[in-house]
Amino acid sequence: MVTKKQHALKLSREYTQANFAGVLSLLVTIVLLFNSFDFEMGTIKPIACSIFAVYAFFTALQFFIIWRMKRELLNLGHLKSSTRRLGYVQIIAILTANIFVSSFGFNLIKEKKTPEYTFSIWMIFTQLFILVISAFNLFKPYVSDTFLTSIGILIVILVLQVFTLIAVAKYVRDEGAPGWMQGLAIVLIITSLTGNVFNFVLGISLIIKTRSNSLSRIVKWNTMWDKITRNSTAILGMFFIILMFALSVTSRFTFDYDFAVENNYEALLQPPSFEYPFGTDNYGRDLFSRIIFGARISLIVGFASTLIPFVVGGALGALAGYYSKRTDNIIMRLLDILYAIPGILLAIAIIAAFGANTTNLILALSVGSIPTYARTMRANVMMVSNYEYVDSARALGASNLSIIFKQIVPNSLAPMIVKATLTIGTAVIATSSLSFLGLGVEPHIPEWGNILKIGSTYLESNSYLAIIPGLAIIGLVLSFNFLGDGLRDAFDPRMD
Repeated sequence: MVTKKQHALKLSREYTQANFAGVLSLLVTIVLLFNSFDFEMGTIKPIACSIFAVYAFFTALQFFIIWRMKRELLNLGHLKSSTRRLGYVQIIAILTANIFVSSFGFNLIKEKKTPEYTFSIWMIFTQLFILVISAFNLFKPYVSDTFLTSIGILIVILVLQVFTLIAVAKYVRDEGAPGWMQGLAIVLIITSLTGNVFNFVLGISLIIKTRSNSLSRIVKWNTMWDKITRNSTAILGMFFIILMFALSVTSRFTFDYDFAVENNYEALLQPPSFEYPFGTDNYGRDLFSRIIFGARISLIVGFASTLIPFVVGGALGALAGYYSKRTDNIIMRLLDILYAIPGILLAIAIIAAFGANTTNLILALSVGSIPTYARTMRANVMMVSNYEYVDSARALGASNLSIIFKQIVPNSLAPMIVKATLTIGTAVIATSSLSFLGLGVEPHIPEWGNILKIGSTYLESNSYLAIIPGLAIIGLVLSFNFLGDGLRDAFDPRMD
């Protein structure tokens, strides 16, 4: 029989997050341990070994905290304040880029956490990573003309974000926020132009809590985001996606594009170093810069090739699901013909006919995805169109198009959003695959598939040229899948 205290351990969100952070931190520590040794020379790498030692300290402390949490939850049913104060030590782990332990530290020190508090934490993490990644350009022979100005602006935004975190932790509650925070919310939305979407989400959330007089609306907002933020993999995936997007935006001002595209025959196949963090390829181009600029192409193609079938397929599915059987048959049978053609084969055929470039790649990937979105929307519309509020709209004399796009479609979007999030990852893989085959983005453009194609020829001598872009693709695809799973749980009423 499960006791009340055992039930507290099972339901503890903090204990689950502690284990998640501990396991991931341990895996990274093991990787750092192996990288601390030069097996060919039989020597120890001092810098790598130092990083491993610091990582190992925070990982060991994390498992000590897990042990204390389990003991206190089983014996007391709650955590002692002394255990929570250990979270301040774990926050310092951010200096080693250990976001797993550091994010848990922030969660541990605050007993009652709002979604805004979680947004603030990850907003700061994203900004810190943007600054650190951009700072590697200081080791290069020269930087872009806008580098210092851009870094200054990013630092000012970071100071604003730290102030926001303190204000949110002190003043924001589940039921609302002080009116003066509306101005802060507007500033955060403006600063989201740097690509840090956490700024935008936090700003919108603060506006809702400062302006809304409907408690039920605030409760629904809190419930949705609470489901996502308590899902460790979903928030981690969201962080990586937003980080890649933010780097894609800020790299235009903090990175010099010449390092990614210009040949440098004096630096051919250089190993990773401070000047070239990921090394250089067979043309002397900086792989670090190419990965950063390549993220822009992968995200643009991924989002665009998902948005087009989302809109077109959604509209066709809505019409097919609402109107008569004859209209339904005409639309769906035509889409069945398109659905019978394998998506990747259709994309290859389109690119072969019209040429390999970014625009044709987006169109090629979009066309093959239209039937699946149409089927999803059709099923949702057929279910929602039988609800009472739709019958009420008909009785009031609303037109069919008004009923479809004002009443039915808005209430059918949740499954479509989840599907879009999950299939963006598929589009990223398809983009890289076609570029690897020479049928995607032009070869001279830094794109992860193009980078992987070059790196595959140096797997034995310079394996990092293939491993790093491969890890980038895997990381982005997994992030979209994790976020999609989190959104599915958030929109599913059966998960309440």
